[in-house]
Amino acid sequence: MLPATITVNAEHDRMRLDVFISMRLAPEYSRSQVARMIKAGLVTVNGAAARASSGIRTGDRIDVAAPSANIAHDSDSPGADAPEIPIVFADDEIIIVNKPAGMTVHPAPGHPDGTLVDALLARFPELATMAEPDGVLRPGIVHRLDKDTSGIMVVARTPFARTALSRQFKERSVKKTYLAIVKGVVTRDQVTVERPVGRHPVERKRMSVSSHMPRDAVSRITVLRRFPATRTSAGASLTRVKPETGRMHQIRVHLASIGHPCLGDKLYGGAHRDEAEPFDRQALHALALSIDHPRKGTRLEFIAPLPPDFVQFLAGHDCTIDDREIARWIESA
Repeated sequence: MLPATITVNAEHDRMRLDVFISMRLAPEYSRSQVARMIKAGLVTVNGAAARASSGIRTGDRIDVAAPSANIAHDSDSPGADAPEIPIVFADDEIIIVNKPAGMTVHPAPGHPDGTLVDALLARFPELATMAEPDGVLRPGIVHRLDKDTSGIMVVARTPFARTALSRQFKERSVKKTYLAIVKGVVTRDQVTVERPVGRHPVERKRMSVSSHMPRDAVSRITVLRRFPATRTSAGASLTRVKPETGRMHQIRVHLASIGHPCLGDKLYGGAHRDEAEPFDRQALHALALSIDHPRKGTRLEFIAPLPPDFVQFLAGHDCTIDDREIARWIESA
């Protein structure tokens, strides 16, 4: 659809530039995306740069360039050192991946390569044309998992899918199911945590339920298995978590706020972590994701198998989980 040249007719005289372009490029591009394109200099009016708020006039020629596929990257060949990523499903509009623990979603300070985006570009190089016009390499990314959280993610393969999926996340029609193995024995079978989450008032890398600027956050927790305390262990619980909102670190913060942080959580697990903990990352896994297909509208559900460290932990507690039980967990959520 891009690049594009559009001539303004009398019907749209004096309309705002960003409103006009987003109307003409809908549904592939949202108004916020168009605003970033204008700011990045990808839009000209009669050959000159313009502001998003500028009014257009009848007969104006508007040129919209495509975001460059040649995004700067630290490596000479982004695909050369790209990690492999398990692909659960792919069609013309979406890609479903099972992100392993330890992989950052997109390049960021301290994590310039070896990301999910690197893996996706190596497998689906056409995604580079969907790079954001602000220069950040996150083509098709509509939601994220923390670096050390494993599990299912959806990636948009087209601008249309990106807009449609972003709308679903905003409207909270996407259903997410997580598994967390937490410290201690949770006594209640079900716990609903309704505590707003925002930046920690002092430690800026942390989120907190005591933030000065919190946003509403709700997590519904169900205990699936309990592993009683022993002389060498404080016990643990296998839980299913259904977040009704999508705040940064929400599940980890909510679990820690009720005294049951994820095993292995270095950020929210408390100062006195057990050195014998069986996890070297937070024991949090995005088990299932339910979305509407952006083009067809059909409801789709995808499941990520239990990761090896979960399987090993459960086996060590004489607990075996089969696919039918996992399906029941998801269905009853």
